[in-house]
Amino acid sequence: MSLTFSAFAADFQWSQLPAIPDARGFAGSFAGVVDGTLMVAGGTHFIDKMPWEGGTKLWYDTLFALEKPDGAWRVVGKLPKPNGYGVSITTSQGWVILGGGNATEHFREVFWVKKDAPLPPLPKPCAFMCGCESRGVIYIAGGIESPAATSAMNTFWSLDLKQPGAAWQDLPPCPGKPRILGCMAALDGVVHLFSGAALHADKDGKPEREWLSDAWAYEKTTGWKKLPDMPRVAVAAPSPAPVVGSKICVLGGDDGANVNFMPKEKHPGFPRSILVFDVKTQAWSQAGEVPFSLVTTNAVPWNGQIVIPGGEARPGVRSPQVWRGAMK
Repeated sequence: MSLTFSAFAADFQWSQLPAIPDARGFAGSFAGVVDGTLMVAGGTHFIDKMPWEGGTKLWYDTLFALEKPDGAWRVVGKLPKPNGYGVSITTSQGWVILGGGNATEHFREVFWVKKDAPLPPLPKPCAFMCGCESRGVIYIAGGIESPAATSAMNTFWSLDLKQPGAAWQDLPPCPGKPRILGCMAALDGVVHLFSGAALHADKDGKPEREWLSDAWAYEKTTGWKKLPDMPRVAVAAPSPAPVVGSKICVLGGDDGANVNFMPKEKHPGFPRSILVFDVKTQAWSQAGEVPFSLVTTNAVPWNGQIVIPGGEARPGVRSPQVWRGAMK
């Protein structure tokens, strides 16, 4: 469910909501809205050491809820199991969590949060994909099938939430390179796919990223269309990207410029510029900056605003901060 404003993207005014009640915060968590309540669930952080020091990444299942902007977060339940890095979408029917995984496996499960109705599992286990909803249909692109995968899945799936008992459909995949951690958004029935990273095996057989700045649009009747390349790479930007009138806003994202930054503990964080794609002019522009450096997180419509709940502030470091963007 896209958040649509009538003004220009540079007119976002950002402020902080109560922080998630965990000092470390989480990356790869899920967030959505259920009956007017903002919720955040799952995700990961490092509890002992940073990853370059041999630290262990832990997965969580906690479900937090914030009933009103000036309220307090409460623990209201748990996910079926610890989970992170799947897709999280708030629809007109409720909040859906799709796929994700842990240190040893990725998942196929798809389910409503706080709603007792079955949804079919993904065609394959999948995490680090991206997704959005367009006119009652969920779309999922890319990702990896297992934690050790050295190539991304060349997949594009859809599920029609309007049809009871509907199954996942295999659609023609994006003509660009298969990718993880892309950003998606839907506007006027057209699904947009931005950036992400392709994968290949390095000399040691471990996954290595290729940073992508391409952009694509998919329409059911005409298929995929290549769009102008983005001004910069924006891997793992908050997704689904918010929509502002005829414009899609990509909030920050990792451009890969500091992937080898040393010393690692001094990493400056990720780009903060807002990249704007105007579907009317089919052109990119930049419209100000966000006051945070957060990736592998969600962009959630709540109370007429856009909420960015936590995420990865720089490699290995999470943030419990919750930001909301309103119009000036």
